[in-house]
Amino acid sequence: MDWQLIADSFWPLLRGGLTGTIPLALASFAIGLVLALVIALLRLSPNRVLSWVGRAYVSVIRGTPLLVQLFVIFYGMPSLGIRLEPWPSAIIAFSMNVGGYAAEIVRAAILSVPKGQWEAGWTVGMSPARSLRRIILPQAARVSVPPLSNTFISLVKDTSLASLILVTEMFRKAEEIATFSSEFMTIYMEAALIYWLFCTVLAAGQDALEKRLDRYVAH
Repeated sequence: MDWQLIADSFWPLLRGGLTGTIPLALASFAIGLVLALVIALLRLSPNRVLSWVGRAYVSVIRGTPLLVQLFVIFYGMPSLGIRLEPWPSAIIAFSMNVGGYAAEIVRAAILSVPKGQWEAGWTVGMSPARSLRRIILPQAARVSVPPLSNTFISLVKDTSLASLILVTEMFRKAEEIATFSSEFMTIYMEAALIYWLFCTVLAAGQDALEKRLDRYVAH
């Protein structure tokens, strides 16, 4: 075990995580959540065509590997005359993937809110859209925090796939250091440790958020 190499490579790897991995995950997750809400509402729509569109999207995203989705956008789109840089390609692919998985979480959370809450909104003269925004979504958000947090933690790890399309994030930096030093096991194990540290911190944040939200839930 080359401890000097581990010490020298720790900051470059951590910096790659802080400036590449985490921002990539945050941007993709934020966009993916907006997309998830849209897809969830499509699936809940009484309009069969809209519901089918939402169902088809979820089926395609969940039925194909994330790596394939990433390659289709980065390597496949140029054949249609659309060329994207590595970062936008990664964000689009990860956002679409999050949207497909999180849509089912959001849909289930909305359905978990008692129908009486909708009726309460109608009673005070709220439109369906306003009832959704003011009454339903805040309650659904509390229910969806644990599974959405798990989705984000998984996304942080999945961003390592972006290294395959030359996105400079932590795993890409690990590949560069490992190739230069020829200490593949050492560097990859160090990268794995940093991923684990990131996920541990995020899991602790998830627990704190759940406890905070739990204060406002009647038992």
